[in-house]
Amino acid sequence: MPTTPFPTSTDVLAGVDLSGRRALVTGASSGLGVEIARALTAAGAEVTLAVRDVTAGHATADRIHASTGRVQPHVLALDLMSPGSVAAAAAAWSGPLDVLVANAGIMVPPETRTPEGFESQFMTNYLGHFALVTRLLPALRAAGDARVVLASSNAHLLGPVDLDALTDTTRPYEPWSAYAVSKTALILFAVEAHRRWAAEGITVSAYNPGFIATGLQRNMPAEVLAATTGLRSLAEGAATPVFLAGSPAAADAGGRYFEDLAVAAPAVDEERDMSRPDTFRGVAPFATDPAAAAALWEYSERATRDW
Repeated sequence: MPTTPFPTSTDVLAGVDLSGRRALVTGASSGLGVEIARALTAAGAEVTLAVRDVTAGHATADRIHASTGRVQPHVLALDLMSPGSVAAAAAAWSGPLDVLVANAGIMVPPETRTPEGFESQFMTNYLGHFALVTRLLPALRAAGDARVVLASSNAHLLGPVDLDALTDTTRPYEPWSAYAVSKTALILFAVEAHRRWAAEGITVSAYNPGFIATGLQRNMPAEVLAATTGLRSLAEGAATPVFLAGSPAAADAGGRYFEDLAVAAPAVDEERDMSRPDTFRGVAPFATDPAAAAALWEYSERATRDW
């Protein structure tokens, strides 16, 4: 598998001691989430793996403990498609929370909706995380200098959030558009959360990990996978989220979208070609619009109020 020369998750935390910091990583039983959890554990953090499959989560915790020699990660049941599970996971947390990495996600699956009418990508990638993070706000406040790191994507460039369309089942389902909406929503979440919470010492940022071959791509067409260049390893893909989660150099990352360990530049207005990663660079203006971020926040509060 070809890879791009890029720093790894180990590189960005070289010399960083996260002892005494407690971290929660969603989707941490496979793919990128495992590497994020491993890197944070190796740096001394007490990590909890928030996972849908707790058996797989415990097996992952065992492997991380064996490979790092650090404290065994904890495991917390979390199904982001289930409001009840999200509420239970938040209620189960006790004490301060220093780092929350919202890593779990799905990409371009066949159309599925929750009983509440939400499309599965919007629910898993964004709305479930919104509910989890906002319910854990007291724990984040208690930490004093907490960080929330949201896994967006360069696919956000494919589309803005249309609030009217989110539960309109009469509109045809287009999987890439739905995926883009969920990832744009996460950047908007960072923008509005920063406005609301920065004064309380909570840093919320979003990021693009780059293209990494994981189970996330299981629904992508073979021809798109074959044409894509610049694949990164898991350790390279985890570098940016781990940097945002633990590096002192990321203390001022709030409200921003990162790629390649840096704040993303404004995106160039051009035709997007999925076989050409160079056409998927930067951040779209609609993803950082303060008015859109505030409107999405209000919508999300209403949508999750009774969870």
